[in-house]
Amino acid sequence: MDNTTLNKRKLNTYPLASRPSKVSISHFARGLTGKESVADLIDKLPGFLAANDLRNVINAIISAHQKKRPILLGMGAHVIKVGLTPLILQLVEKGVLSGIALNGAGIIHDFELAYAGHTSEEVADGITGGNFGMAQETGELLNRAILLGDREGLGLGAAIGRMIWEEKLPHRELSLLGQCYRMQIPVTVHVAIGTDIIHMHAAADGAAIGRTSFKDFDRFCTLVAQLEGGVYLNLGSAVVLPEVFLKAISLARNLGHQVKDLTTVNMDFNRHYRSFENVVKRPTLGSGRGYQLIGHHEIMFPLLVAGILARLENE
Repeated sequence: MDNTTLNKRKLNTYPLASRPSKVSISHFARGLTGKESVADLIDKLPGFLAANDLRNVINAIISAHQKKRPILLGMGAHVIKVGLTPLILQLVEKGVLSGIALNGAGIIHDFELAYAGHTSEEVADGITGGNFGMAQETGELLNRAILLGDREGLGLGAAIGRMIWEEKLPHRELSLLGQCYRMQIPVTVHVAIGTDIIHMHAAADGAAIGRTSFKDFDRFCTLVAQLEGGVYLNLGSAVVLPEVFLKAISLARNLGHQVKDLTTVNMDFNRHYRSFENVVKRPTLGSGRGYQLIGHHEIMFPLLVAGILARLENE
């Protein structure tokens, strides 16, 4: 074995100025005064990673809105539970959102808030004695609305929205489903049978739940087919809505809708396999851009909405 020490004096080097670098002081955050507007704050964020993604997402939403391209929001029920409904409704009222997709739990929390002003029970307190999910009004009124909606050929989202709005529930002004029903913005609900507390109640009708949710799937596919040049946001759904979105994209393209130049955004607490593959990566292959903004909904989504509204004010 040769134990001769390597002669580092013979190293080939190059001038630092000639080397491409990933970090430059030109991309550093700019100092804050404490008096910045939201637009100024976002502009002063560092020019790296998620800060750039946030700006790119805002730009994509504003561009799609200006070009009158669809912007769809798919969301988990936690988004409602952390109080973000007023901000979503602001985007609806501004004409930014073209449609909303929910999982089955979304209708439960939206209804309970509209009916009683509170929601989200402590599961551990009720599961031992079998009381979890047994609120009478939630089981009876939601299942009744689904049955009535099924008889009249409505989708599940429209059936619940109509009940909340037309029966004038006490807090209907803060109901996502009720307000969207009033404004005729489509809300589709995508149910996995057995995952929601109302499926445990005697009033539940599996056929009605299935038909109304399947009608909503067809409506969602129609919305997705029109998404070319638009934006799809997945907010807080790790499994159900990413799976539904992927099937809707495939169905639309199979029927001749190319759905190109698509921007997709996943926002959640953590990085998940399905939301990355089925929202960010696969639908945008070959044509489009996908982004992930990871963080708490109650912080990240208001920041995104504030950035959008600031840009709209300057249009």
